[in-house]
Amino acid sequence: MMYKRWILSGWLCVAFVGARAQEAKTWTMDDCMRYAAENSLKVRAEKHQDDTYRAEYRAAMADFFPSVGMRIGGQLNYGRSIDPQTNTYNNVSTFNNSYQAYASLPLFDGGQLVNRAKAAAINRQLGAHEVRRVQNEAALAVMEAFSNAVYYGGTVRLAIEKLGESRQTLHKTRRMEELGLKGAADVAQVEAIVAADDYNLIHQQNLYDAAIRTLKEAMNYPAEDALMMDTSVTVWRGNAASLSAEEIFSRAVTDNPTMRAAECRRLAAQHLYRVARGAMFPQLTFEAGISTNYFRNLADPHTTAFSRQFFDNNRGEYLALTLSIPLFDGLGRYTSARRARNAMRVADVQRDEALRQLRTAVEQAVADRDGFEKEAVQMARKVAADSMAYRVTLRKYEEGLSSAIDLQTAANTLIEARANLLQKQLSYEIKRRLVAYYNQGELICENEK
Repeated sequence: MMYKRWILSGWLCVAFVGARAQEAKTWTMDDCMRYAAENSLKVRAEKHQDDTYRAEYRAAMADFFPSVGMRIGGQLNYGRSIDPQTNTYNNVSTFNNSYQAYASLPLFDGGQLVNRAKAAAINRQLGAHEVRRVQNEAALAVMEAFSNAVYYGGTVRLAIEKLGESRQTLHKTRRMEELGLKGAADVAQVEAIVAADDYNLIHQQNLYDAAIRTLKEAMNYPAEDALMMDTSVTVWRGNAASLSAEEIFSRAVTDNPTMRAAECRRLAAQHLYRVARGAMFPQLTFEAGISTNYFRNLADPHTTAFSRQFFDNNRGEYLALTLSIPLFDGLGRYTSARRARNAMRVADVQRDEALRQLRTAVEQAVADRDGFEKEAVQMARKVAADSMAYRVTLRKYEEGLSSAIDLQTAANTLIEARANLLQKQLSYEIKRRLVAYYNQGELICENEK
């Protein structure tokens, strides 16, 4: 029985450890980008705006259907008034109760309904493009913040390695002092190196903590929750230069959400200008209805009582065509049309400006990607050379052929080269993904390679 309890306890421990391991998720760059695209406050706001555009589109389409309404009125007259039964004036107090149901349909309004519906349809597309744009911007911001966090995480690891090597060198130097191979000055110099490395580790840890806070803020991630990052750096190997900057720009013009949103604003402004111009034309409206009323002489006790028969006897139907011709309204329609025309011209200028900025951004991203790729290759060669130089200097120091200052200089040069290599690799990865974003219109969230 005790044996079975031990087995059961073992299985429970394994299950508990497995559950805790699942909770401690390691976040990759793609995970953080997707989280930001789903939980960013700006994305939520744009989704609400997109819902407003959809509601406005439905309202614009509903304007093509007849407007149906009812009117109910009551009027109590005292003193001299018209008697509805004799159509003459008298001094009798009366009560009138009218009922009307009607339907109204615009036949011609200068194209306002059609252009308003087209503008609403374009705005519905604009809402979708704006959501995509804000999602991609949030993902791009997280991508940069994640890269900074990975970089400072790498500098922390380098500082730890450098501190460990310096402490090991200090231990060897003290042993060599005991053997008479090194002096007290050498020990003091190495102790100063250890103190400097210890300070650098604390400084890099502070920078790493600040980068993590920035990343959480960009993700809209709870600040009190832990965020375990995948700090491995994988250098992408592929044909990154398969497309020129001009080819990527040609695709970005049609696929980039920022560019498509600017185009939608331009087209919507054109239709709204036509709506404003249409308000200057005459409007023709068709209306049909049915009405009835109830009349009561308050001084006559024999007046017909309120009943369905009274409604049937007084019921009437009508058909009407109404032509409304605007002549003068204090320049209100003219001012609205001029305002809409200027808004259309501003939208054209903004679209051209977005096109110019997109071309510049694509060319810069392609140039940066190619430049960082070359710099990373050269920096890798420098790291190999500095690593060999450090090992030689360390060997000379142990043999008494070089000083502690020479060893510190070689070590700092190697650490700086390794940090620069990490920075170039991360910068290349950011620019490569940015070029892919311009090429495909969506920020690529790739699987780990």
